[in-house]
Amino acid sequence: MTSTNQLAVPFNKGFLTGDETGYMHQAMTGGPMTGDGPFTKRASALLTELVGAPHALLTTSCTHALDMTAMLLDLGPGDEVILPSFTFCSTANAYVLRGAVPVFVDIRPDTLNLDERQVEAAVTDRTKAIVVVHYAGVGVEMDAINAIAERHGLVVIEDNAHGLGGTYRGRNLGSIGAMATQSFHETKNVQCGEGGALVFNDPRYFERAEIIREKGTNRGQFFRGMVDKYRWIDIGSSYLPSDLLAAFLTAQLEHFADIQRRRHHVWSSYDARLAAWAAEHGVVRPTVPADREQPAHLYYLLLPDLDSRQSMLKHLLGHGVLGTFHYQPLHLAPAGEKFGRVGPEGCPVTEDVADRLLRLPLYAGMTDDDIDLVINAVETFRPRE
Repeated sequence: MTSTNQLAVPFNKGFLTGDETGYMHQAMTGGPMTGDGPFTKRASALLTELVGAPHALLTTSCTHALDMTAMLLDLGPGDEVILPSFTFCSTANAYVLRGAVPVFVDIRPDTLNLDERQVEAAVTDRTKAIVVVHYAGVGVEMDAINAIAERHGLVVIEDNAHGLGGTYRGRNLGSIGAMATQSFHETKNVQCGEGGALVFNDPRYFERAEIIREKGTNRGQFFRGMVDKYRWIDIGSSYLPSDLLAAFLTAQLEHFADIQRRRHHVWSSYDARLAAWAAEHGVVRPTVPADREQPAHLYYLLLPDLDSRQSMLKHLLGHGVLGTFHYQPLHLAPAGEKFGRVGPEGCPVTEDVADRLLRLPLYAGMTDDDIDLVINAVETFRPRE
């Protein structure tokens, strides 16, 4: 058994394609290193092609991209936004910062996505938007969500932090809602340490978004020669990443196919080789409906109960493998109780899943030996019957 200070397989390890250093050197020597330089444009073009959207703006984080959606929707005190409780706090914070109320709706027990069957009951005359999170890159039931939004005049936002490269009924995740946010945090499939993007499928939001991202000024129009000076036009902040980060991201996006091939190898190995063990011990593997493709962002197991999950985390660590839990219910968090409210059907599935979910290591640089080590560690664990 490996001691805990001799970690053989970390939970995540940033993957380098080999072009990052050269591109960053070009950005440093070619200048300028500020945002909207050559690599910002290059990375944005690669992203729009990958998602299949008309426009995208790189941002300093997915959190900031979400903040921008709240500004673009002109949300204010008393407005409501429906979103899952099973997500990261940034998904709710963006709307709370504008004075809006996050309305927490439960998730499905199969895909762990926002339960579209509970959304309409949470709609009120104050509801302005529905924010979906494609958990583990498995698409939300977007046809049903969009139908609800159309009936009530709501805007649909895709929090696509997990979903780049995934599809729903033949459509790319991130291309289905009015806007979509992307994350390029180090834990994501494509990364630049910290970073994000806001993708636009409804072009009406793009021009104003460019102003909001540039501290509320029309600086972008100035540098394109559209105005003779740039001025303060609207609310905004500094959401534009440097061209240095965009250079790193460009290398990652250019090698997206290779990164995905590597990650899918890990995901598929886990899923196939752990099937018998999971069935024997009442452990649930990820559900991916036949009409969806997932991008191998994360691999999770649902243990029978909280004690089993915690025991398995310790067991894996003892074998040199770092697993982790994931989201804790936002509706039970201190800020969630203070700023939000729960939909009429509560969030029992969220509360149950949060206690039982365990994530296994998954990164593009994992070797077959790493995969074997993780699988062997998992298979030697026996959940409490």
